[in-house]
Amino acid sequence: MAETVEVIPTPEWWVGTGPEYLCWQALLKLGLKPDIDFSYQSQLAGGRMQKGGRVVDFEIYNPPDIAINVQGLFFHYEKGAAVRQSDILTREYLATLGIQLIFVDEDDLIENARAIVADALAGIDRSRFS
Repeated sequence: MAETVEVIPTPEWWVGTGPEYLCWQALLKLGLKPDIDFSYQSQLAGGRMQKGGRVVDFEIYNPPDIAINVQGLFFHYEKGAAVRQSDILTREYLATLGIQLIFVDEDDLIENARAIVADALAGIDRSRFS
């Protein structure tokens, strides 16, 4: 049975998920600035429009060579092996570009977004994938 996760209120301008918004807010609280230190829904190697391209939730410029993907419990863990395999392939592909992809779980973000994102920026993956 699926674990129930609370609904996270987001502003009207936010186009992503609630957990992604928590990650965004944590990045801001940690002193990072959008479009200067990080970007949201960053397209790498052509994004979804090019074969082999990938989209990461957050590409971090400072510190460099880190990307963060928020792992929703339903969409990333309960959807089955194909989704998990795609996430693993994305991680492996980004590693060939010199980018470390850190997964952060939505329930961990709800619990303590600032600490989880600080760990991610330090290259520490506390997700179920680690």
